[in-house]
Amino acid sequence: MIHNSPFQLYHSALPFCPSSSWLHECYSLELSQEVEVIEGLFAEWGIYSRIALLNHSIYSLSYWNNSIAVVPFGGDILILDAITGTQTAVLHGHTYTAESVTFSADGTSLVSGSWDKTVKLWDVQTGGVVRTFHGHTDHVLSVAISADHTTIASGSRDWSLRLWDIQGGKCHRIIEHWETVYHVRFSPTNPQCLISVSGGTVQQWNANGHKVGPTYNGHQVAFSKDGTQLILHVGEGIIVQDINSGLVVAECGLTETLVASTFPTPCCFSPDHKLVAAAIFNTINVWDITGSDSHLFYNFIAHTSAIASLVFSSPSTLISASFDKSVKFWQIDTSSTSPTMTNPKSASFTLAPTNSTALKLKSGLIIPSDLPDGVIKTWGILTGIHKGSLQIPAKSSDQSNIQLIDSKLIFVWYAYGKINIWDAEKGELLQTINVPTGSVEDLRVSGDGSKVLCMNEESIQTWDIWTGEAAGKVRAQDVDFETEDGMVVSEKMRLLGIRGSKIWILVDVPEYDCYTGWDFWIPGSPPILISRDEHPPDMLHLNDNKMWETSMSRMKDTVTGRVVVQLPKGFGKAINAQWDGHYLVVSFESKEVVILDFSHVSL
Repeated sequence: MIHNSPFQLYHSALPFCPSSSWLHECYSLELSQEVEVIEGLFAEWGIYSRIALLNHSIYSLSYWNNSIAVVPFGGDILILDAITGTQTAVLHGHTYTAESVTFSADGTSLVSGSWDKTVKLWDVQTGGVVRTFHGHTDHVLSVAISADHTTIASGSRDWSLRLWDIQGGKCHRIIEHWETVYHVRFSPTNPQCLISVSGGTVQQWNANGHKVGPTYNGHQVAFSKDGTQLILHVGEGIIVQDINSGLVVAECGLTETLVASTFPTPCCFSPDHKLVAAAIFNTINVWDITGSDSHLFYNFIAHTSAIASLVFSSPSTLISASFDKSVKFWQIDTSSTSPTMTNPKSASFTLAPTNSTALKLKSGLIIPSDLPDGVIKTWGILTGIHKGSLQIPAKSSDQSNIQLIDSKLIFVWYAYGKINIWDAEKGELLQTINVPTGSVEDLRVSGDGSKVLCMNEESIQTWDIWTGEAAGKVRAQDVDFETEDGMVVSEKMRLLGIRGSKIWILVDVPEYDCYTGWDFWIPGSPPILISRDEHPPDMLHLNDNKMWETSMSRMKDTVTGRVVVQLPKGFGKAINAQWDGHYLVVSFESKEVVILDFSHVSL
């Protein structure tokens, strides 16, 4: 394209340069009369480089000198070119999936361990099997080869660590464990240093199978390239230790906490020992450990499923392999002086139960937490990390709601017979409304930010949020339905959904569940009945043409009927959903909040 049609660069490449880039600043004026990006322009260059898509889930990855060995489900071992990501060879031999693979130090050999209970040594040049090692009685989960190319170590579900003599092809040592041996690692520089991980315990052995050195707690390990330091995944963080002294060199907190045995937690050093990377489920964390205090350098959603393996191919290139059938390459900008949080395609984290969210693109996601503490917590949209807190004088309120109105974060709560309206960021009380005698079971701000709605089983009342004047009322006894037995009057009601000035109410009449829709748009006038149906909709209204179907966990365009996004099963019922054109935020009864980023998608 550059050779034949250089002018196309202006129309198809330059407009999409990140807004902070030199290219964008230089050429944006020239392009202003030609083409303009309305949505989806990133602020910074992304770190995603390229991708290799495979046909099956990937269990392991090993790198050596621009060659990548990956083991997908099925038994074959694939060799990829690390520069292009293309497949260069297929190694056939295992009869079942090989869960672990590793190159020798000189790259001439490859060792694999499989669910077929065997360990194989391969000649990388020819792709042939040099030797097969038999002896394990269950799946082989991890393999390693010593730096001097004399010994292979293998860990298995049969609770044993076995050491194999490469030259003779025999097992010369069986080290019994009390649990499954998930990981084995040889030091890259010391053939006499071997580490195994079993049952959350990390132990050191020499090449003869004798225990040496201290025992650590951990679920995953990785050596530095010079063999002097060790990464341990312990609890909710990553610890870097000096292998000789046992001193902690760095401590790195993870942005997510998962049970270690549920998903693999791959971790690795960069070749220059300046960075440490670890993956929790589908999220990659990268820390700078060069200073006195390690700091999070990158945090990003890398895959759509769990990451099985992670390795640096250079100080600035990170490779990840996932159960989503892909190998991805990431460019890590080591020249940056501040942590970079990249735009994830999706994020998920767990919070206190909430039926209210408010989006703020510049400062994150605002979510009210446990109100007995009088605190509103702020969570980053891109990271899911807690960013800060706002104090409000709502010490004993069960009913509250939050809304972003004209760039103001407005918080309302009910206490001691009054509705309080609070500017959360300024810390000012805007309005106090006296509520007539009666219980308050739900409190909301209307979708257009004009009214506050107070509701119990008997009625729903509304007030103007800025003046405090009554804006309309609907009583359960005023909602009647014609059934086969004649006209019946509803006995109970509850709020079903809000969109703009409109509300939908689920009413309970004998033997029926029905819903009605009301519009409160005229101040001081009775609400207008806009719909009546015997089949309550299972949806949350997002805006005039988008809705969230709670039972299907999906967003739908109400004009075209097209499904915009579908979440996988397992999230349960949504209690709140919000959409601003860029981000979709859905909170569930399971206490999860899911954020989807649409800034790079044209809807």
